Amino acid sequence: MDYDRFVEPSQKAMHLAEIAAAYILVGLFMIGVADLLFRIGEAVYESFQPGGTAGIADPQVVVGFIDTALLLFIIVEIYQTVVAYSRDESVVRIVVIAALIAVSRKIISFRPGKTIGTDDLMFAGAFGILLLVLTLALYVLRTTEDTSGVSQP
Repeated sequence: MDYDRFVEPSQKAMHLAEIAAAYILVGLFMIGVADLLFRIGEAVYESFQPGGTAGIADPQVVVGFIDTALLLFIIVEIYQTVVAYSRDESVVRIVVIAALIAVSRKIISFRPGKTIGTDDLMFAGAFGILLLVLTLALYVLRTTEDTSGVSQP
């Protein structure tokens, strides 16, 4: 029995689903950029209001913008992963970069409690180790790509 003729329609459907997922990620990215620009404009506007809040001068607001921007970069990396996967390309480097951005995002937005406890130190140590391992993994991937003559997207 020829199973390929039964499998082929599912492969085409999966490829279409991958393309749909890529477009959904593009939409999410565009919505995220518009939201970030709106929130920045809102913070700038609040800064110039008499008796208003600190707005754009508030460090917590700026960290929130950076957190959102890094989330947008994660969406871009996931999009690139979906596209590379649908093209049957290697996704290892893209996934490591996405993980590196995600860990960096957590480190930037990490705020320990009023008193630094054991949990805060464990989380900080874990984030540091993850950052180090992912950076090392990316370094190894890039150096092996350069020496092998093979480039990945």
